Amino acid sequence: MHAQYKMAIVVGAGFFGSVMAERISNKLGWKVLLLDKRPHIGGNSWSAPDQETGIEVHTYGPHIFHTSHEACWSYINRFTTFNGYRHTVWATRKGKVYPLPFGLAAINLLLGRRLSPTEARQWVADEVSKTGILDPRNLEEKALSLVGRPLYEAFVKQYTEKHWGMKARELPAYVITRLPVRFTYDVGYYNDRWQGIPDDGYGALFRKMLANPLIEIRLNTDYFEVQNKLPPHDLLVYSGPIDQFFAYKHGRLRWRSVRFEKEVLNLPDFQGTSVMNECDGDVPYTRTHEFKHFTPERTFDNTVIFREYSYAPNPGDDVYYPVRTDADMAIRAKYKVETEQFPRVVFGGRLGAYAYLDMENTISTALDTFAGLKTRLSQ
Repeated sequence: MHAQYKMAIVVGAGFFGSVMAERISNKLGWKVLLLDKRPHIGGNSWSAPDQETGIEVHTYGPHIFHTSHEACWSYINRFTTFNGYRHTVWATRKGKVYPLPFGLAAINLLLGRRLSPTEARQWVADEVSKTGILDPRNLEEKALSLVGRPLYEAFVKQYTEKHWGMKARELPAYVITRLPVRFTYDVGYYNDRWQGIPDDGYGALFRKMLANPLIEIRLNTDYFEVQNKLPPHDLLVYSGPIDQFFAYKHGRLRWRSVRFEKEVLNLPDFQGTSVMNECDGDVPYTRTHEFKHFTPERTFDNTVIFREYSYAPNPGDDVYYPVRTDADMAIRAKYKVETEQFPRVVFGGRLGAYAYLDMENTISTALDTFAGLKTRLSQ
């Protein structure tokens, strides 16, 4: 180990930054200065008990942990235990409720029939064949080539256009890499081996992850406002927007953001499930979340719901989903080249990579990044 590597600065206390801070402090014995512009650690995964009801609320929308990656599961269980929650998603369309992802229940409810698995599989294949699409050029054509027009029109088109603020035919095909269709009545949303919600919430998870006294945490701190005042350091881990790091010299990357309208209701249950997709285009919000259903082992008299609205963020707003059109990816490629001039800066996380990463992907990427970094520093 080179003696000069003793201090790391980590920008962003979401999963990528926090895992890197934990590994650097515990495995390398370095001091870590962790910066975040928000008033809390945890990034978008932050959750905390609602002050009025005591219900654990996910401040930036639901985060359900799921993975089949044993190393990831083993790592995250160092800092929390999980309840037995298994995620389901339901969708409302024209006043009727359907289970997602697409399966026998959704197909048969939509058609008003009782198709067998074999019949349903043939029906989907026939609908796909009717589209005649062999080389999808956009999201709409990609979805039609995967599930056919009836399922696309019912559950994908209007919801997707609300979420992205663009016509589906204007979005790149790779936004939808696949639309899983199950020919059973299994309504579980994820197929992963391990799933759940942290028993004590994500806030407690992050506090334990970052408990090493070698880690100093500075909240309400914008890296770009203090970067010239930081202590000497030999490594910077940056999980903020990659275009901002380079002062937008090649242009701004496009994102979608979401906002939530919170409501506390004097009801034992509002919708009977944790997440309800709103598939009708005339409903202004995309999803309704009810957080008490993430912890069915607990009992509450009231309930907390979030209605989720998608919008195009202004500069400085929190961002969630990279748009990743061809034009965006061309800009990202230019920034990727720029990063090669900064060998002692590690870029990562959803913002730093300009990629849609769930929690499992982010943690696994951080662990792999640290492993490569440790090898490089040990040479």
